[in-house]
Amino acid sequence: MRSYWGFLIALCISCNSHTDVLDGEVNIKIPSWFPEIAYPEDNVPTKARIELGRRLFFSEDISAGGKISCASCHTASAAFTDGRKVSIGAHGKPGKRNAPTLENLAWMPYFMMEGGVPTLELQAIAPITDTLEMAKNLMVIAEELNNDDYFKSLSLAAYGRPVDPYVITRALACYQRTFISGDSRYDRVIFEKRNDQMNEEERAGMDLFFSPRTHCSECHSGVFFTDYNFYNIGLYETYTDIGKERENYNVDDRGKFKTPTLRNIELTPPYMHDGSISSLEEVIDFFNEGGKNNPVKDPRIHPLGLNEKEKEQLLAFLKCLTDWNFVQNAAFLPLE
Repeated sequence: MRSYWGFLIALCISCNSHTDVLDGEVNIKIPSWFPEIAYPEDNVPTKARIELGRRLFFSEDISAGGKISCASCHTASAAFTDGRKVSIGAHGKPGKRNAPTLENLAWMPYFMMEGGVPTLELQAIAPITDTLEMAKNLMVIAEELNNDDYFKSLSLAAYGRPVDPYVITRALACYQRTFISGDSRYDRVIFEKRNDQMNEEERAGMDLFFSPRTHCSECHSGVFFTDYNFYNIGLYETYTDIGKERENYNVDDRGKFKTPTLRNIELTPPYMHDGSISSLEEVIDFFNEGGKNNPVKDPRIHPLGLNEKEKEQLLAFLKCLTDWNFVQNAAFLPLE
């Protein structure tokens, strides 16, 4: 049985300028109740690859104007979100969508809210090059980083080649696959049988969550609390962001977005693809009221009839999904 203690990476990541301490593969521990990670053959994690990815993640040099980094919109203490309705890009303009959490990306089958990107390596291209996000050319980034002796030597240690788009996207993916969260009080009760971790109100909320009355667990299912499928929940009667339709051109998928994980949901307001709901209490009210009328709204979205006490119980349970060790993991702190 593999152990899981909140600190996930069995290595000491150093700011030392020498790359020889970063030789070899690394043991990334995962909860025993999670599936194994299927790493890409060309991007098996090593200390050097993770360290390069970490430095890229916190580097403002990969954005136009050098003012924002990946970590600007994905902060560890907020479960790798930024607390904004939509993030602000390199040119000071707002983006179009709420910054999603980056936890447990190692198991995600496709990326972006409409699922149009098949791998974590490819996903990095979108925010880096998007004019509303980091707005910078990957070739320019590579050229600049190769003028930095440490970045160049670290790239050679990690991938046997100087910095280029291949290295940048793979190193970022390698680092982000270490963002593993599975040490909530819910996990301790269900998988470690530590029954003292939840009180009566939280257990009542858990019963509601997994009941056919609410349908919550039909989409927010499995150990990751998502089925990775796409649904229209009736957030709007008409949509300016067409969601899944953008990926497959099927009008029947208009307004459908990928089911988000509920792990650490307490820490990731505001909610929905556009950050239009500011609190978790309001999210519960939204689903309790059954959403808005929409021709392709999922039929399970209808008034639930929860009373105030039941809504409080459901909220209490959702807070049991917070993994405090994850958001305080020293390996995810900004570079000094």
